[in-house]
Amino acid sequence: MISAQVEELTAETLEEAKPLLPAHYDELAEHKLAGIPLNPQYGLYLARAAAGQVLYITLRDQGKLVGYLVSFVAPGMHYQDCLTATGDIFFVYPDHRGLEGGKLLFTTWIKECKRRGIRLAQVGMKTRHAKYVRPLLEAIGFVETEVIFWQFLEEGR
Repeated sequence: MISAQVEELTAETLEEAKPLLPAHYDELAEHKLAGIPLNPQYGLYLARAAAGQVLYITLRDQGKLVGYLVSFVAPGMHYQDCLTATGDIFFVYPDHRGLEGGKLLFTTWIKECKRRGIRLAQVGMKTRHAKYVRPLLEAIGFVETEVIFWQFLEEGR
């Protein structure tokens, strides 16, 4: 049985999530295409979590971690009266997709955002995976509002 729950991001829960990160990176990271290796700032994640600025939702199948959603919680930079949850990363192991896990992950996140008084929840996705994620997000009330452009620059220039 798949379940989603709010958990604290701690050194222990971070260690549990680390084995999922290479699969996430291999499938989704644009940085990989530019030759930039995965190298998270784990200490910064833990510091922000200790300051109450991380919202961590896990997806579990009979207790085993099979997905996660991490967001940062802070007042908006342009709207300081608007507590905002900004999605950092989300991932569901491929063999657990299509089982309503993604929907459960996001609806649990939204429920917790509301409980915490967060006024804006925002999440991004890689454009090459939007055809899978966009319908899910729209079905639970999200509206596409922004497009981001990237340009990897040559090293040292």
